[in-house]
Amino acid sequence: MTDDVILQVKDLKTYFKLDEGLLKAVDGVSFDLRKGETLGIVGESGSGKSVTNLAVMKLIPVPPGRIAGGEVLFRGKDILKMPDEEIRTIRGNKISMIFQDPMTSLNPFLRISTQMIETIVLHQGMSKKDAKDKSIEMLKLAGIPSPEKRIDNYPHQFSGGMRQRVMIAMALSCNPEVLIADEPTTALDVTIQAQILELIKDLTARLGTAVILITHSLGVVAGMCDNINVMYAGRIVERGTAEEIFGDPKHPYTQGLIKSVPRLDKATQQRLFSIKGQPPNVINLPDCCPFYPRCERALDICKIKYPAVTTLAKGRDVACWLYSEGK
Repeated sequence: MTDDVILQVKDLKTYFKLDEGLLKAVDGVSFDLRKGETLGIVGESGSGKSVTNLAVMKLIPVPPGRIAGGEVLFRGKDILKMPDEEIRTIRGNKISMIFQDPMTSLNPFLRISTQMIETIVLHQGMSKKDAKDKSIEMLKLAGIPSPEKRIDNYPHQFSGGMRQRVMIAMALSCNPEVLIADEPTTALDVTIQAQILELIKDLTARLGTAVILITHSLGVVAGMCDNINVMYAGRIVERGTAEEIFGDPKHPYTQGLIKSVPRLDKATQQRLFSIKGQPPNVINLPDCCPFYPRCERALDICKIKYPAVTTLAKGRDVACWLYSEGK
């Protein structure tokens, strides 16, 4: 691990034992996160994005889930091997998370002040008075009007966009080194989405926080991320910088995702492109390329064996038989 790598995930596997069989939600995911970097993880619903990051925080419900293998190294120490007491000093403090729906993440029975102050007192050791001052300061940075008054409101007294701003303020209140944003704009309209994304970008740049941004929207990662991992059926099928992924996508799945995005710079009356078929059922998935039934360039070997990861250049990887020398 180099000095600038804060978080390193190695061959992470997370499985769920169901009545129907073994669901391999995450099956051998690896990536690095560096200081000040914004890393995007994109893919369709069910590709394993959220489960990957719940596993990073060791929040997988056991049973039915379990972390079946791999390492999650934070500052060189494996989170997966830490006792619960040590992990609690990291969650919400060194690594924070913004969940998809702020209404279910905030306790509806407690005032915002109670929820924010408790977190800061627990992790920062401040007095309640200092913690409240810090909370008001963070709400102000997050764009909450009259934060000294609104801090004593309940979650239902805020709009969806304002609740998400509260969640961002809470997540950044302890100056974490890593922020995991799990589809933070899913339930918001497009105007508010842009404001929330700009807020995350501005605050994390100001605080020097590294970000993992989970989303199914390529438009979001285009304007936010330095590097992108594309996930499909529990594995990373392509990785590269944002410029490389959008300028020269390699994997047929990535190409399909990008082609499906509406283009405002091209006048066309054609229907929007869509990838045919549906994401695969990852329960008892055979050891072949899971994308081949939907792929227009599938080879015979795609139906038999999963491709090894091919490195095209430094930081530019693709898992596809089209680029493998062993096909």
